[in-house]
Amino acid sequence: MWVNSPVLANLTLDGLEAAVKSAASKTDKVNFVRYADDFIITGASKELLEEKIKPVVESFLKERGLELSAEKTHVVHINQGFDFLGFNIRKYGGKALTKPSKKSVKVFLSNIRELLKPRNPWKTDELIWALNPKLKGWCLYHRHAASKAIFSYVGSQVHFALVRWIRGRHPKKNVAWLTKKYFRTKGGRNFVFTAKVRDAEGSLVNLDLYMPNQTPIIRHIKIRAEANPYDPEYFEYFDKREKLGRYRGGLKKA
Repeated sequence: MWVNSPVLANLTLDGLEAAVKSAASKTDKVNFVRYADDFIITGASKELLEEKIKPVVESFLKERGLELSAEKTHVVHINQGFDFLGFNIRKYGGKALTKPSKKSVKVFLSNIRELLKPRNPWKTDELIWALNPKLKGWCLYHRHAASKAIFSYVGSQVHFALVRWIRGRHPKKNVAWLTKKYFRTKGGRNFVFTAKVRDAEGSLVNLDLYMPNQTPIIRHIKIRAEANPYDPEYFEYFDKREKLGRYRGGLKKA
């Protein structure tokens, strides 16, 4: 299935960044970030954003039969911070940091705990197969931010939820028995939640749970809005991005 709404949003809003930048001077320190129809604009002052930039955005949208959402449009100080696409962006002691938002963490852990409710009679390998894509997907999405401490917190909460699930299955077994059955040591990591499964050759192998602290932090490089991967002018630019992604542990292009 092809979801075309993000594509249409991108086509409709192409040119908004240029319009915003044309209305500002270098000293205004205006920056623009957009994902489909969600965007943020930063500037040197509240007055600049409200009196100079916002009217340009409203005019651009009106020409296309659109308008700003009053519910989602806010002007806030960077020291107060704001949420955007599951991230929180805020200045701490003069340094701007992007972290997974509290709401994103709360919703994610709630979903994981729901899977580990007693009414869900998973086999251990089935549980790992169900959890791994969720854990890895959420962590890869947030790996470009300052997420190391939050990954550690999320990992500990997942571990505690697993322990409750294990004890619910075997209320009369002692800690040593439970540890031997459900965990193993791998490299320098202790208490790796695991299950024995057969591989394609029929051999027994370990299927391990993916934990958030396994995710490397890789800083995101903003894509140049005007860059087109099909335009020869930008071949070198995209080649450098791809190589940088590989060297820093990024995923290779399919």
